[in-house]
Amino acid sequence: MWNVLLSFSGLVALIQLIFLPFFPESPPYLLLQKEDKAGCLKAMKQLWGEGNYQTEFDDLMKEKAVTKGTKIMNVLEVLRERSVHPQLCTMLLLLLSLQLCGLKIFETANLQESIIPYVSLGVSICELISIIFCSSIIDRFGRRVLLCGGYLLMALILVLLETSLLLSDQFLWLRYCSVILIFLFIIAYGLGP
Repeated sequence: MWNVLLSFSGLVALIQLIFLPFFPESPPYLLLQKEDKAGCLKAMKQLWGEGNYQTEFDDLMKEKAVTKGTKIMNVLEVLRERSVHPQLCTMLLLLLSLQLCGLKIFETANLQESIIPYVSLGVSICELISIIFCSSIIDRFGRRVLLCGGYLLMALILVLLETSLLLSDQFLWLRYCSVILIFLFIIAYGLGP
């Protein structure tokens, strides 16, 4: 019943995709990244209702003043920073442990057992590429665009993946399409959600 479980994550992504456009951007993001004071106050009112949010706004302005001289680090600078190595090791361990999750899908796709480790390695590389790519474009596009686009792509890929797995016994070439779709799903997940 793993395919039902896989479809359930697609359903959750679809629900989030439907409701996400109705939520405002994060007030700190609007003020600190976009420097949109009016948008920040409007988002506060949308999120928390009518009221006076001058105290919260002043706190964000203080945070903006404190972080004004702070340089935003890119991926390579973060990797060189020794103070974040424990967190990076934890994240790397988590990513490596996720590789065991895809083995059942690869077996269901009737791939030869000898190539499954290479496919798992490909999954790891896709995750790494998507994380690096996302961290470099998130400031340009914002979280909302990446979330909506990521969930939309994930939903489409899950439909195609389910179809290719159901038809893989009739068309042998669909087994390899399933692997490609898994790679694309991981990239879409890494870019947005």
